[in-house]
Amino acid sequence: MRAFILVIDGFGIGAMPDCKKFGDYGANTLKNIRHAYDLNLPNMADMGLYNIDGTYNDDRMPNGAYARLEELSKGKDTTVGHWEMSGVITKSPLPTFPNGFPQHFVSKLEKELGAKILCNKPYSGTEVIKDYGEEHLKTGCPIVYTSADSVLQIAVHMDKYTIEQLYDMCEKARKLCTGEFGVGRVIARPFTGKYPFTRTAERKDFSLDPTGVTLLDCVKDAGLESVAVGKIEYIFNGRGITRSIHTSSNLDGLNHTLEIAREHFDGLVFVNLVDTDMKYGHRRDVFGYAEALEEIDVKVGELVKLLHHDDVLYITGDHGCDPTHKAHTDHTREYTPLLIYGCDIVPTNLGTLQGFDVIADTIKEQLGIARTTPKSVWEKVTR
Repeated sequence: MRAFILVIDGFGIGAMPDCKKFGDYGANTLKNIRHAYDLNLPNMADMGLYNIDGTYNDDRMPNGAYARLEELSKGKDTTVGHWEMSGVITKSPLPTFPNGFPQHFVSKLEKELGAKILCNKPYSGTEVIKDYGEEHLKTGCPIVYTSADSVLQIAVHMDKYTIEQLYDMCEKARKLCTGEFGVGRVIARPFTGKYPFTRTAERKDFSLDPTGVTLLDCVKDAGLESVAVGKIEYIFNGRGITRSIHTSSNLDGLNHTLEIAREHFDGLVFVNLVDTDMKYGHRRDVFGYAEALEEIDVKVGELVKLLHHDDVLYITGDHGCDPTHKAHTDHTREYTPLLIYGCDIVPTNLGTLQGFDVIADTIKEQLGIARTTPKSVWEKVTR
């Protein structure tokens, strides 16, 4: 018996009630993409995507269970979204630095790195290397920046530093990022080439440990396989994982997932598909996002053919990242979809559910790790 969680990064389905606190009024990733593009997602539509509360009241009869999830954690980023779906709710928001990091922290960081830093502002990752890349090459000063997320990012050119030196910088920064500076992730952002420069695929995240016991911990402790695909290993700082596969793109991650589905084992496969967020959501590329969704949908169709009779596929998002939202270029505070599909899954409208941790509790019951869990919908969706 296996559970597959497919996280479409930045896939929201409508602004949450507290969206104004985040500057996200009117955000609706799915709806606004559909208004701009003739979106064709037959497999996810058949599972109930357009039957979810607040979407389109599609007339088709779904073949899966479906719900709208309301995030309980205080945030709208990758870390708290994934932690919550694994069972850990973040009650206090992770720190963010909309004006950059304060000087006394920067002084400590520069001392640890042995170099002055450039930028120290919230910035788009592609724009920051355009604006600071030439100066970085002349001076050797690392580019340090943040975003609306709880992150500290360090970008260096591969002609100036080795990847090992960049990772060492990030490890030093991670040790400093505690307490009021305890950002969710310190991220290595290597780039190469000539202006306007190109980011490489050797990004690496240095994360906080989850603040509680996660679904992955439970699966591993039960003696089952806990397979991480994409950036899952980074989000959970390697905890609760028996095997990790890093990927270069959504297509790469999906193809690895298909390979894993052909294997025989019991446990969890936790997949993050980041392109929808990183390549298209933040860059406000509506058509790129739409095409990425269609690519995912095709592979979902291939994946369901490989599921064993007792396997279950869970498709969801970790937050929104509406590519039409003009107030900013960051994540959007939105509900996320939950599609549950498998041979024994009864087509069911679960309505709006409180907390992404519904996913963790349901999978624990599915895999027999826990007989009953507070938020599990397992009995509601199975024959």
